[in-house]
Amino acid sequence: MRITKVDNKINFNGGLNNKLLLKSLETVSNHPASFIAGTTLLMSSVIRPIAISLTPKTDKENKKYAIADSVSSGLIKFAITELVALPMENAINNINKNPEKFLNAKTIKNFTEKGKSLLESKNYKFAWQLIKNIPQLITAIPKSVIAVSLIPFIMNKLFPEKNNKGKKFYTSPDNYAPVFEPFYNNKISFKGLNNITTKGVSTILNSENFQNIISKHSFNEENITRNMTVITDILLAVSSVIKTKTSKKIKEDKKNPLIYNKIITTSVSVLGGYKIDKLIQKNTKSFIDKFKQANKNDPKLDKYLQGINVIRPTLVFALIYYGILPVISIFTADKIDKLYTGSRNQTKIKSIRE
Repeated sequence: MRITKVDNKINFNGGLNNKLLLKSLETVSNHPASFIAGTTLLMSSVIRPIAISLTPKTDKENKKYAIADSVSSGLIKFAITELVALPMENAINNINKNPEKFLNAKTIKNFTEKGKSLLESKNYKFAWQLIKNIPQLITAIPKSVIAVSLIPFIMNKLFPEKNNKGKKFYTSPDNYAPVFEPFYNNKISFKGLNNITTKGVSTILNSENFQNIISKHSFNEENITRNMTVITDILLAVSSVIKTKTSKKIKEDKKNPLIYNKIITTSVSVLGGYKIDKLIQKNTKSFIDKFKQANKNDPKLDKYLQGINVIRPTLVFALIYYGILPVISIFTADKIDKLYTGSRNQTKIKSIRE
C-alpha cells in the first residue's frame, strides 16, 4: 500500500484492492455461516466473560452462571452451525460448478439476467447467499436447548472448587453423543451427506415459490445477513428462556437472573444493532463506492461486496451483544432479581403473619 499526499489530503493508494483484504472478503462470502459462528465463538468465550467479570456490584455466582452460559452457547453454536453449514456451502459450490446437472432449464432461465451468465446474475447470487445464511437460523432452537443444558457442566469445569462438592450436578456431554454418533461411527459419510445436501439445495432453487421470493427481495441483498442475525437472535433468546425456566439442573434462584440477562441483552442488541447498522451503512457508502471503483475490473467484485455485507452487521451485533451489553445486562438483571426476590419474600412474610 502506497501513501501519498495530494492537496493536503492523505490517500491510501492500493489499500482497497489489497490481495489479503480481497481474499478475506471472498472467503467470508463463501462461508458466511462459518464466519458468524467463529466470531460468536471468539466473542462469547473471551470478550463477553471478561466484560461480565468486570461488572461491578453484582452477585458473584450470578456472574459465574452468566459466564458459563456465554461459553456454552458459543461452543454449541459453533459446533452445530459448522455441522450444518459446511455441507450447505459445499452443496452451493457443487451446483455452481455444474448448474445444468442440478438445476432445470426453467430455473436457470428465471435466475439469469439478460447479458449475464447465471453465476453473474443478481437474483441467483442473492439466492445462494440466502441459502448459505440459513444454517444459523434452522439450528437456533437446538443450539439454544443444548447450550442451556450444558451450563451446569461448564460451571463445574470453570469453577470446580465452588460448584463441584462431590455431586455430579450437571448434564454430561455424553447425553448428546447419540446425536453425533452416526458421524463418529462412519454410518454417514460426509461425501454422502454432501450429495444429499446438494440435491436438497437444488430442489429449493428449482422451486417456483422460492424463485418468486428471490425476485421480490433481491434488492435487499446488503441487509440479508443483518436480518437473518436478528431473527436468529430472537429464536435463540426465546428458546433459551424456555429451556432455562424448565431446567432441573440449574439452581432455582439462579434461573431468573439468567432469563432477565438474556431478554435485556437480546432486546437492546436487536433494537440498537438495527440503528447502528443503518448508520454505518449510510456512513460507509463513500467507502463502498471507492471500493467498487478500485476493483471494477475484478470478476469477483460481487463476492467481495457480499463479504462486506456479512462482516459489517456481524461485527456490529457482536460488539454490542458480547462487548458492551453484558456489563449493563448482568448488572440490571441482578438488580431486578434482587428487587423481585425481596418483594416476593415480603409478600410471603405478610401472608404468614395474616
